[in-house]
Amino acid sequence: MLLYFLITCFSFIFLRSLPLKTLPSWASEVRLLSLWFWKELFLFPYFESLRNTLFRASYLTTIHSKISMKKMNLTSNGKLENPVDDTGGMSILDLPELALDCILERLTTAGLCTMACVCTSLRERCISDHLWERRIKQKWGRIIGRAAYREWQFQIASSKDFGSCEQGKQKGLMKLLSTVWPISLMKSKDDNNNNNNNNFKHSNSSRVNSILSWYLAVETGRFWFPAQVYNRENGHVGFMLSCYDAELSYDPQTDTFRARYPPHGRRAVAIETGVQWERLRAPPVDTSPHDLHISDCLNDLRPGDHIEIQWRRNKEFPYGWWYGVVGHLESCDGNENYCRCHNSNAVVLEFHQYTRGSRWRCTMINRKDHREEGNEADGFYGGIRKLNSKEEISRWKQLWPTEVLE
Repeated sequence: MLLYFLITCFSFIFLRSLPLKTLPSWASEVRLLSLWFWKELFLFPYFESLRNTLFRASYLTTIHSKISMKKMNLTSNGKLENPVDDTGGMSILDLPELALDCILERLTTAGLCTMACVCTSLRERCISDHLWERRIKQKWGRIIGRAAYREWQFQIASSKDFGSCEQGKQKGLMKLLSTVWPISLMKSKDDNNNNNNNNFKHSNSSRVNSILSWYLAVETGRFWFPAQVYNRENGHVGFMLSCYDAELSYDPQTDTFRARYPPHGRRAVAIETGVQWERLRAPPVDTSPHDLHISDCLNDLRPGDHIEIQWRRNKEFPYGWWYGVVGHLESCDGNENYCRCHNSNAVVLEFHQYTRGSRWRCTMINRKDHREEGNEADGFYGGIRKLNSKEEISRWKQLWPTEVLE
């Protein structure tokens, strides 16, 4: 606007400074055309942007006058009261319960945290378990299972200093929300918490076990939770097409995980960093890696079925899950019309990632009384899972080694 004013004044002064002589009839038209040309050339983009900005500002002002979420009263204690609408218009809290819940469910995590600082009523809604349980399932559901939730409950129950635990979770909450909350609100809340520490403990003691606190513990990497890792230790050749239990911690800076594997025999704890999401899963069965899984699919196994089987190097090692397929007996030619392998008590398990002739290529189990089978030389085979999910089978095939193993 200032630039337009200067150009207009300059043009006017320049034209007034010319000798006062009679000009041709076309001169005034050229003068006006010149002025319009320079305005269009230099100022059109500016005015277009200004017009759009003013339109948006006018639109937002109209909306905010109807739903007054910005007008809030601060009490002497620094707490935010419910928004006050001086115009008598509609507030977001006047929406039906279902409509308000639908709005909050569709907000991003940052948006939900921002909405939580509007007023007391919205804060209570925005930290409710059902909203954060949905977010846990969406982001972490594929790798966090019941074992992880039990571990979280155990850590909460075994906390010796409840007050310090609560303060730690509040710090984690503030760390996450500091990216979206206004600094002034953060400071007022921090000051209020410092002045009223006892009130803080009392008001938040019921939330130490909330889904929000669990989400924050996972999101910030403070919580190590049990899960399983495919091809552990950066795809070490000795673990190709296997899946082992580990403790995981999320790294929000790289969007990867740290994996902490339990010691194997005399080996120390192994730690792997930079583990990608696609190499992780929640434990498919509720069985400890040191316990034998009780198989419930032995009578259903037929040639061509995809399976996972427990295997460990010796009795001191935990089990890992190894991918394989059910094969045909030596007496069977593989013809589906005449195959009777499923009627035999002997079941052949093949591991095609190993070359033919390798001692790891296949093994045989008894369908009726299978428990743990094996020896110190070839390791011990444990329980079996039949894979019925195409997604599980596809994930194993995506991890197939580039070369056949010996």
